[in-house]
Amino acid sequence: MLIYVYLIAITAEAMSGALAAGRRNMDMFGVAFIAFITALGGGTVRDMLLGNYPVTWTQHPMYIYLTISAGLLTMVIARFMHHLHSLFLVLDAMGLIAFTVIGCNVALRLGYPTPVVIMAGITTGIFGGILRDLLCNRTPMVLRKELYASVSLLVALLYLGLMRLGVNEDINLLASFSVGLALRLSAIRWSLALPVFTYAPGRWGE
Repeated sequence: MLIYVYLIAITAEAMSGALAAGRRNMDMFGVAFIAFITALGGGTVRDMLLGNYPVTWTQHPMYIYLTISAGLLTMVIARFMHHLHSLFLVLDAMGLIAFTVIGCNVALRLGYPTPVVIMAGITTGIFGGILRDLLCNRTPMVLRKELYASVSLLVALLYLGLMRLGVNEDINLLASFSVGLALRLSAIRWSLALPVFTYAPGRWGE
């Protein structure tokens, strides 16, 4: 089931990347490149950090074809779709959650301790979106008000917790995905956020 989750995740993230590129009026190459980076960037960074070589997508050209095709398809269908901003947020949320679970699985397979597994999940979940937003000259979503990276953290904790309890893998995936998606969409709908740290130095910089 995890492979299907992965395929859905890279497709969703590629489409979110294409929509972001379209908001910046990029040409076809720009759209395809941003779609590719958004979908596969998080996993690439994770593999590099964990020493997991060769990087996953270099061994599976199908992932390249899928992400670029999803990006280009988005160019065709976008003009017929309404509420693209809402679609962008839903696709990004789906990718965030699915990639978090996938990142945890990769680190578990490599035998890393739990804290590293959690960070691998978060890195996989958020880094594609960070690269997308930076290349599109946007403030990364992870740095904005609504819960984002913290959703990735909670999904990783829930997934690993259910795994330790011996919950069936398919049920675990469904529960983790459902809870994570509900939390992220709730955060967007009601502007749920962590406390903000504000530092205003005094007159003399103390």
